[in-house]
Amino acid sequence: MEDKIQEFKKLIDESNNIVFFGGAGVSTESGIPDFRSKDGLYNQQYKYPPERILSHTFFMNETEEFYRFYKDKMNSLKYEPNITHKKLADLESKGKLKAVITQNIDGLHQKAGSKKVYELHGSVLRNYCMKCNKFYEADYVFNYNGIPKCSCGGTIKPDVVLYEEGLNDNVVTNSVLAIQNADMLIIAGTSLTVQPAASLIYYFRGKNLVLINRDSTPFDYKANLVINDSLGKVFKEI
Repeated sequence: MEDKIQEFKKLIDESNNIVFFGGAGVSTESGIPDFRSKDGLYNQQYKYPPERILSHTFFMNETEEFYRFYKDKMNSLKYEPNITHKKLADLESKGKLKAVITQNIDGLHQKAGSKKVYELHGSVLRNYCMKCNKFYEADYVFNYNGIPKCSCGGTIKPDVVLYEEGLNDNVVTNSVLAIQNADMLIIAGTSLTVQPAASLIYYFRGKNLVLINRDSTPFDYKANLVINDSLGKVFKEI
């Protein structure tokens, strides 16, 4: 494993246009549970399956139940960036890393100092009234008793992409452009099974593709380097 980490460091040193594409595994070492592991949210017991709760239809029809789950399980405000978030921000400040593309909605990349972050699935930090589009901070939503309401009386909705909703076109376009222009793509902490996010890998035409994940992915065969270990162990050496 040490040889692979040294190879990873060498590839970073040789690259000048790095893009990082990460999933839930990036934030698990901050204490945020992922979705699909044996201890993930999808394998815990609730009144309704999480996939159903986190859908547009459920939000519209069972808003109170949605917010009961959302406030309990999606509040990332109490968590702090881990070594991976911090190292990525450092690589960006040095001009090596050009963009972070994330499937996470926790805002930890920005909290660590990253500036160019494309959030495929939105963010809990942004919330808007469905009636007048007024913006609300996450604190207001998570601390509101019951269904969060706007001053105009409208219901507030988190700016997160629920099941049955499409991704933001501008975010996808910018993510594709970043990947197309990258000379190195680091994919980490994701099973690469969630579409359409996983398909972004097909836009990479650069020299070095690195996959870092505890388990194998369907795209391991495309990578120059595959590291099956914790992200924290790998990035603390960078």
